[in-house]
Amino acid sequence: MTGQITLRDLAAIDVEVLKGVGEKRKAALADYGINNVLELLTNYPRKWVDRTNEARVSDLVAGQEALVIVEVRKVSKFTTKNRKTIVNVQVGDDSGRLAAVFFNQPWREKQLKVGSQVAMFGKPDLFRGVLQMSNPLVDLIGDRTGRIVPIYPQSEKAQVSTWELATWVENALERCRERGISDPVSAELLSRYELVDRTTALWSIHFPETMVAKQDARRRLAFDELLRVQVVLVGRKRAFELDNTGIRHKVGGKLQQRFISALPFAITSAQQRVINEIDHDLAAPHPMHRLLQGDVGSGKTVVAVSAMLAAVQGGHQGALMAPTEVLAEQHFAGVRNLLEGLLVPDENNLFGDRQLRVELLTSRVTSERRRELLRDLANGGVDILIGTHALIQDGVKFSSLGVAVIDEQHRFGVEQRAALRNKGTDTTSMTATSPDVLIMTATPIPRTAAMTVYGDLDVSVLDEMPPGRTPIKTFWVAGKKSESEMWEEIRQTISHGQQAFVVCPLIEESDKLQVASAEDTFKTLSKTELKGLKLGLLHGRMPSNEKDEVMTKFRNRKLDVLVATTVIEVGVDVPNATCMVVLDADRFGIAQLHQLRGRVGRGAIASRCWLVTSDAEISSPRVDALVESTDGFYLAEVDLELRGEGTIMNTAQKGRSDLKLASLRRDRDLIELARAAATEIIGNDPTLKSHNEIRDEIDLLLTPDEEEFLFKN
Repeated sequence: MTGQITLRDLAAIDVEVLKGVGEKRKAALADYGINNVLELLTNYPRKWVDRTNEARVSDLVAGQEALVIVEVRKVSKFTTKNRKTIVNVQVGDDSGRLAAVFFNQPWREKQLKVGSQVAMFGKPDLFRGVLQMSNPLVDLIGDRTGRIVPIYPQSEKAQVSTWELATWVENALERCRERGISDPVSAELLSRYELVDRTTALWSIHFPETMVAKQDARRRLAFDELLRVQVVLVGRKRAFELDNTGIRHKVGGKLQQRFISALPFAITSAQQRVINEIDHDLAAPHPMHRLLQGDVGSGKTVVAVSAMLAAVQGGHQGALMAPTEVLAEQHFAGVRNLLEGLLVPDENNLFGDRQLRVELLTSRVTSERRRELLRDLANGGVDILIGTHALIQDGVKFSSLGVAVIDEQHRFGVEQRAALRNKGTDTTSMTATSPDVLIMTATPIPRTAAMTVYGDLDVSVLDEMPPGRTPIKTFWVAGKKSESEMWEEIRQTISHGQQAFVVCPLIEESDKLQVASAEDTFKTLSKTELKGLKLGLLHGRMPSNEKDEVMTKFRNRKLDVLVATTVIEVGVDVPNATCMVVLDADRFGIAQLHQLRGRVGRGAIASRCWLVTSDAEISSPRVDALVESTDGFYLAEVDLELRGEGTIMNTAQKGRSDLKLASLRRDRDLIELARAAATEIIGNDPTLKSHNEIRDEIDLLLTPDEEEFLFKN
């Protein structure tokens, strides 16, 4: 073989070619998850010990965690009367000695051979006048004398030591020297982004000369991981734009102007900015594919209506698809209210204007009314259609769907979104046109996650609240006394004509999870804290008509308190409800608590939210975050910190990122660089003809399923 070595070449080389890897070590490496040289080189150290900076035994202080590199001097094992094993180990360096004791880890006797060098991390305590660590973390580092020693993830099952891995990695890299390792990123791009070349990065991630060299190596290799993801996403976005012809809408016309000037409030500068971004897309020849994210109450509906009116003004139609009937009906009521009295400029009309027609389509629409509605929709008589997934059923035909708005997109599958998009495709003409798609979400997504998970969408953010909305005050409540005070405040508020929500995690009592259930809470509160008040109960297992009845009563102020499960999380809008109690709040996630809290504070009256937990001693970090802030974007970042990053490519395991080095939290700048680089690469070379090595690495390192998953999100 000639030429520089690619990642695919490395993946084709079995570990058995490495010095010291016979049948036994090959099997141990397979157990560890390494079968080829690429897997070995991308099994990065989990930490690095700077030997120039390590503590000596004489520096150890009782009660303070430390890492020391020591020699094993004596090992003994014994079993107690109740069959527990204890391994005692004497270790030391030239400055002193240290004892280590391991409980129920009998294998340590074989692992810690006298004379071997180990890195030991733990908290030493004084025991019989000698410093001793109990169950410290141990890494065998062999006789590596480098200044900075790599320590690899350990596996008890595989029994592969960190120094063996380092030896094999070094052997592999040495054997790549002659041909050199290929680098798919151009020297010009590396220089512009101040990134080291791939060979330097691989040597320095495993055997750094300095800690700065290690950081530079991590940065380059993390960039590679992010670049592969971004090239896939930007490539898909570009392909979508090239394969689909859009409608060049006339934006900023009379209809949009009339709508904005007729609003009973001034739009925020964030709304104006986002309307401009959307108008720019609508005027372009390819279809819009944009994610609009904004906190509860940030005014997404006004922005969505402006986009749909741009379609109507050019003789096309708008559609808004919501995940539930309750939400579709609320959108219908809200949009109709916003558009009341709005006239569409129409040259064919004797009076120069005509009435705008907004309709609702859900499974509740009767068959006769449905037939009439579908006939009018097909001949262009309906301007804006709002509904549930009923919009994408076979019998629904638009005359010319120009703009499709999808609300709370994470509740729709990719197939449903595509089906709505295809409703606008004019199959009779030679060139099919696709409607512009605007996806809305009230679940704020950290910017970096949005660029990575929703990388095939353009992202607009409403980060400003309309004036007149009073901020919500949030309190943590635990213990009988503070709960009594809370209920007293709620009774006071209701006596002034306001209303309250009480949210419970489960419908029925569960022995497994001793959490408040809606039905029991409803009964208990009716007899105790809220006796004499009008209470309603709402949960997901109730028939639709019962749910509607309860919601209508609550909206019309015939109920004082609504006891509910999380069915109220999305879309319930009752401006007179100013109090929210969430029971067992520590059982909810941050995003869900934030959504729930958004059900109050929707009017001009100051609102309050109480998060109740059972433990008066320990508050939950999630609850603390909500007490501290009402900013959904800040909370989304905290949520990412608390939950871990999860997998981007698939849903295999919560909290375990499949980016080995790159982090959505730490590497925001790198994500932006990778995005810019991918945009440039795809812009100049949409089919990656001149970048076949990047294309090959994507095929090698991302399975088709993983690539597909990136777009399903």
